[in-house]
Amino acid sequence: MSEIPLKLAVNLALDAPPSPDLVTPAEPANICFTSLINSLVEKQWFVAENYLSQELCGQLEQDLQRLHEQSLLSPAGIGRGKNHLLNEEVRGDYTHWFDGGSLAQQSYLAIMRELKNTLNRELFLGLFEYECHYALYPPGAFYKKHLDSFRGRTNRKVTTVVYLNSDWQAEDAGEMRLYHPHTNQVLLDVAPRSGTLVCFMSEDLPHEVLPTKAERRSIAGWFRCNTSLNGRIDPAL
Repeated sequence: MSEIPLKLAVNLALDAPPSPDLVTPAEPANICFTSLINSLVEKQWFVAENYLSQELCGQLEQDLQRLHEQSLLSPAGIGRGKNHLLNEEVRGDYTHWFDGGSLAQQSYLAIMRELKNTLNRELFLGLFEYECHYALYPPGAFYKKHLDSFRGRTNRKVTTVVYLNSDWQAEDAGEMRLYHPHTNQVLLDVAPRSGTLVCFMSEDLPHEVLPTKAERRSIAGWFRCNTSLNGRIDPAL
């Protein structure tokens, strides 16, 4: 882990987006990684409350708000590349892909890098890189049940969702609902409280975002394996 102080990262950010290696990730508070890994193996998912500090969540929330005020969020679609389509009957959120343009984003990416290293060390998943975007759901928006990856057709292996809703109340709704991969039974509804991390296997777990009654803010991300082959480059974005 780089020992370059955060002050240097701030100076470098004046010229170019800082590298994740310039930001030392904060240790998630009171997290038992053994239980999380065991849950991912046995259940295909885990939920960890307070995985991110409220300080970092606040910085990320402000970063998202800044992008929103600058009209830099785009209507989210379904599919990738030539198959990318907008369909408001399926999802209604607005997104912005992380580009390393703020220290808040870089701090988050550094924490996800540590999680990637832990998953690779414990489960030998061969995770190669991470892509993620902000997601802003206006009141009334939802995302119908879906899989993040179809087996054998993409290289997304592990999904992460982190919530940034510092003022979320139960009546705001907007929970993420997870389904059993074989029986279609509802496993649980995850409240989008600030700092909560949801992690699950992208190919296995159907899920949806229930209609929200208040503005809902989160970061959706995917750990990927490298599928570049025979000179065909498969980048994260």
